Amino acid sequence: MSIKKLTYKLSFALILAGGMNSCSLEEWNPSTVDVETAYKYKSGYESLINYCYDGLYYFYGKVDGIGAMEMGTDLWTNVGNTESGFILYNSNMNAQLGTLNTIWNGMYSTVNYCNTAIHYANVVEGYTPEERNKKVAEAYFLRGWANWHLVEQFGGISLTTIPSTVSGAVSSPKRSTEKEFYDLIIEDLKFAAANLPDKVAGERGRVTKKAAYAMLAKAYLQRIRLGENVQEYAKLALEASEELINNGAKYGVALYQSDANTSGYSKLWAGPNNKNNTEFLFLEAVDHVEGRNPEGWNRGRTRQYYLMDARTVGAPWGTQENDAILGRANSRIFKPTKYLLTEVFQPVRNPADTRFSETFFHEYYNATWADKTITASMVSQYRKNPNLVGRVIKNTAATGSSLVQGNRAINHYGLVNMVDNNNDGYLDGLSILTPNYVMSTQEKSDLPFWVADPSDWFDAEGKWINAQTNTRTTAEYEIFPSLKKFSSKEYVYDRQYWMGDIPIIRLGEVYLIAAEAALLQNNDVNKALQYINTLRKRAAKSSRESEMLVAAGEVNLDFILAERARELAGEQTRWYDLKRLGKLTSAYLKDTNPEILSFDPSKHVKRPIPQTFLDAIANPVEFGQNDGY
Repeated sequence: MSIKKLTYKLSFALILAGGMNSCSLEEWNPSTVDVETAYKYKSGYESLINYCYDGLYYFYGKVDGIGAMEMGTDLWTNVGNTESGFILYNSNMNAQLGTLNTIWNGMYSTVNYCNTAIHYANVVEGYTPEERNKKVAEAYFLRGWANWHLVEQFGGISLTTIPSTVSGAVSSPKRSTEKEFYDLIIEDLKFAAANLPDKVAGERGRVTKKAAYAMLAKAYLQRIRLGENVQEYAKLALEASEELINNGAKYGVALYQSDANTSGYSKLWAGPNNKNNTEFLFLEAVDHVEGRNPEGWNRGRTRQYYLMDARTVGAPWGTQENDAILGRANSRIFKPTKYLLTEVFQPVRNPADTRFSETFFHEYYNATWADKTITASMVSQYRKNPNLVGRVIKNTAATGSSLVQGNRAINHYGLVNMVDNNNDGYLDGLSILTPNYVMSTQEKSDLPFWVADPSDWFDAEGKWINAQTNTRTTAEYEIFPSLKKFSSKEYVYDRQYWMGDIPIIRLGEVYLIAAEAALLQNNDVNKALQYINTLRKRAAKSSRESEMLVAAGEVNLDFILAERARELAGEQTRWYDLKRLGKLTSAYLKDTNPEILSFDPSKHVKRPIPQTFLDAIANPVEFGQNDGY
């Protein structure tokens, strides 16, 4: 049972229906129910705690969080102009950008809910002191999480601890320093780690100690970018990480282990493991049974923003928009960079590392409900071997019943005719192949499906070819590897929505935090190597684990940054990673993402303050816009 299901069943939910509006940081109008009376009762107070989780659902699995956390980095670039302020740091990154309002209002709303819960905790009847601390610790955790995003996105803005029910509207807010933000974030997370339960049965989304230690490790490590007490905060980050790594049974966490047929990394993303995942430490729990979520069934849309053009460009070969597993191909926005495809991931056929194949769809199948026959015109247009005329690409579409949606009929590709009867090494229903390695012109010509690889996608500078620079009659630049992580068929609701839980922090990241912290504390290469190799081994099938091992001489902060990309691409961590490690620079971004031409390090390491906020307060000049905007 997800925690959001509880929220909708509690009568006191209406108390917070007003939320936070744009008139101030904390303005909030309670209903006719007196709040102190309402929070006197456990049901009302626990409804308030549940509302503290609301912000997760507007930041993960939605385009707003993707733009802020993954774009403008070394890993992704754009297809269209949507979110281009985040992607290219162009003039669209300004104080009027709507996504900034979503993040600003959502995080401050979370902070206000949490401040309210913390303030009124002592008036609640029916708790023992230990029970009260366990419950309010959720609010401390989520306030720390929200303030962490606020300070990383916007810098030293207004740090609030008093609920609006007590302070009233704050018309002239004051700025706090980033250090003051981090002092409170860490204190909040320490309280959470000390008081949250080890485990909670039956409530996937409820935070426990594993989430607190993981978030505390992230906060300690990120604070290092402030440049003070680096070794001390690295030590603390390592200790928080090792609390989870060394006590997995206590907290119910473990890395999935590889076997002869499947890597541990593949098991991590397997649909049957989604709702009870041993690597998910902090997650957005989605109610896949009754749809009791903010916006109901409108969840899990991450995949559609990264999808290649299966609707039009791929259609002659059998792909289509109405593809349940791939998603809906009408929101194409983000593409992987050449750096991500060919340097982060090893550009070879059949690598030991399964993380490329688990991160990306790169094989697309005939989903048209009929066999496709290669014609002479296709051979001519797509530069194929004439001997392929008449070759059949088998239909692989079938109606499957989702494992969690009862008997709801979902059309999936890849359920039938997934065979290799012609013994060419590829399944007979394959329509399009987009490998991250370069294939010879002859091989691409001879294969009975359309092939595009990095030699077709990028120019000499490493930029994506586009409609203006393309010299062919076909559009290889519109077919490419698409993000796969949030797509397991068991939780497909329809071609647009996916009802799986979304991990916010995973155990795999904790191993990488530990490795980075070990280097920063005292250059303990051997400890860092231990954690890195443990993680890398579980990315291969058991028979190939030895191929994944790296030597001590390879381990440094740059290697860990690349390893974080291999492990976490698309999981909304990358912008903060580059910020922490000093890689938000013109030189680094030019080398890894040459589409970015206008990055200004004196300006773009923070986002602009939303203009709607500055227009609403009484002291906009004193509060000030962030530098450069």
